[in-house]
Amino acid sequence: MKVAPSVFALCGLLGMSLGSAQSQERPPATPLITHDPYFSIWSMTDRLTDSDTSHWTGSAQPIAGIARIDGKAYRFMGASPDAVPAMEQTAHAITPTHTRYEFKQSGVTLQLTFFTPLLPDDLDLISRPVTYLTWTATANDGATHNVSLLLDVDSVIAVNDRSEEVVSGRHRTEALDVLSVGSRNQDVLNRSGDNLRIDWGYFHLAVPHDEPSSSAIAHRAIDTFIASGHLPASDAIEMPGRSASHLDVEFDLPNVTSQPTTRHLLLAYSDGYGIQYLQRNLRSYWQRNNMPVEEMLNTAEAQYASLEQRGTKFDEELTADLTKAGGAHYAAIAVLAYRQAIAAHKLVADANGDPMFFGKENFSNGCIDTVDVLYPSAPLFLFLQPKLLEAELLPVLEYASLARWKFPFSPHDLGQYPLANGQVYGGGEQTEEDQMPVEESGNMLILLDALARAQGTPQLSKRYWPELTKWAEYLRHKGLDPENQLTTDDFAGHVAHNANLSIKAIEALAAYADLAHMIGEENVAKDYSKTAKEMASKWLGMAAEGDHYKLAFNSPDTWSQKYNLVWDELLDYKLFPPSVREKEVAYYLTKINKYGLPLDSRKDYTKLDWSIWTATLASNREQFDQIVDPIYKWTNETPSRVPLTDWYDTKTGKQIGFQARSVVGGVYIKVLSDKQLTAKWRRKDIHE
Repeated sequence: MKVAPSVFALCGLLGMSLGSAQSQERPPATPLITHDPYFSIWSMTDRLTDSDTSHWTGSAQPIAGIARIDGKAYRFMGASPDAVPAMEQTAHAITPTHTRYEFKQSGVTLQLTFFTPLLPDDLDLISRPVTYLTWTATANDGATHNVSLLLDVDSVIAVNDRSEEVVSGRHRTEALDVLSVGSRNQDVLNRSGDNLRIDWGYFHLAVPHDEPSSSAIAHRAIDTFIASGHLPASDAIEMPGRSASHLDVEFDLPNVTSQPTTRHLLLAYSDGYGIQYLQRNLRSYWQRNNMPVEEMLNTAEAQYASLEQRGTKFDEELTADLTKAGGAHYAAIAVLAYRQAIAAHKLVADANGDPMFFGKENFSNGCIDTVDVLYPSAPLFLFLQPKLLEAELLPVLEYASLARWKFPFSPHDLGQYPLANGQVYGGGEQTEEDQMPVEESGNMLILLDALARAQGTPQLSKRYWPELTKWAEYLRHKGLDPENQLTTDDFAGHVAHNANLSIKAIEALAAYADLAHMIGEENVAKDYSKTAKEMASKWLGMAAEGDHYKLAFNSPDTWSQKYNLVWDELLDYKLFPPSVREKEVAYYLTKINKYGLPLDSRKDYTKLDWSIWTATLASNREQFDQIVDPIYKWTNETPSRVPLTDWYDTKTGKQIGFQARSVVGGVYIKVLSDKQLTAKWRRKDIHE
């Protein structure tokens, strides 16, 4: 069976037949349901029928789909039951908010669409935990066919693993028939960690009243459907000795012709409380005014048609602008990163209703609101919705202002997801050596300046000015020639005299000077601006090594990606002469391997986010493409079938570590650097 090429970017296909795609794109993994670190389901294979769907961690969370065409059953989603043949998958397309599949079998074309309306101008939508699943069936042979569709959701979707018992039930709202499942214990926010799934709250499978269907809660209703075309007449909610049920919905489409027949349903998850911050349990942002789950689901259903239109328009516009900024291959990478970057976060509301946006370090150490993860992911939010970056930085600033934070530099993190009760990096009795003082202080100051530019006000920085001043003073004394410290690339180990880290510190002092100017502290602004320029001048001599600049000031015959230089251009600091970027990029082009540019001279591995930052330093599109094209090739050929990893080997294409992380939002640095496109998106009003 031949599978038609996958298209995950060039979205002229939004208005086209999926089968018309000409590309050979193949994502490492395909996003299906992408909301937050707990409600995030993917397909890890080319065909939707080659494997069961799974959580981003790889733990199985099977959602199965069966189509009975004229009495014969075929699979369109999931690898089981393996006795049921798979439909022929003829197309596969990913856009920023949609994932589309097309299947053909026995005279019928079936299109399947997952739509997660992560529209950046609406924080309620970003927070609302609803994905729409839509089927469109047509006859492609001129005949009329009887079609029945079944969706089967395994209750493991609501627990960490199968050892936990669940309870299931059904209820009826104004607009929907709803099947729900959740853990029996409902131990809310009971633990923190990395490789974990949620085990509180409830998953909901909701079907509109006006789309005739039947449903069941049972263990093997799928078998009954395959045999008879119908679901069991009654639910089997309690099943002794088992962690219970599957949720099943069936649609009958008795007369499928060449005219499209469409059905849809909602897949949702309500968790009650999503984050614990400084011992306070916080609700999801959509629930800040105590909106009932039923009202949320009814609202989502009422908005389905209009959101579909908005989502399609957003997909078209964003993809076009990404292509304009960096070309088709760059656009493909950025489109694939979009939902992943957002879904590695949880948007909640503080007691006063203000949004707080907490990121999780997926498959790293599970930390929450890690500053050196906020830093690389920030370009996506600076470009499309600065309010979300503000909502990430606010909890860090609030924590750093507390008496319990005793250091003169920025925290590394706020805890381990979903418990943001205080830094865990570095262990118990933390010392300066355990942390990333220059790294995190530099990150915060640069991001706060970028945010102030984006919002047109330094209000957030002014509110926490004493903390920013401490960090700037620390960098003035420690930043030019950093001691033996970790950077965000801590997996590579400590590096003293790190030239790229020094760049960050110098730019951060310029950021502080810029913020001081914005709040009217002109003497401070002049002082720190002068210091930053003097340090940049010294850097040139300290890092120079012939046709490039060193990894570390005391390490001859080394090199590294100086990705931090990107802010000098984006924020107009003008600290370093253009020749620095030109010399570095020219040197990088001699070091590119099959799947990309190594991070530095020590290893063959690279970082996806930093590589795009480095490519953005290029003086022309040809140089940019020389760095980006191997990355695009890697997305199509990597043997590691996981949601985008940002750390991989540039020769083999294999994942080294990390997956499904928010840092892939960093690939939006290129489109962010286009000031006209950035201004266009920032003019869009926010709907709160």
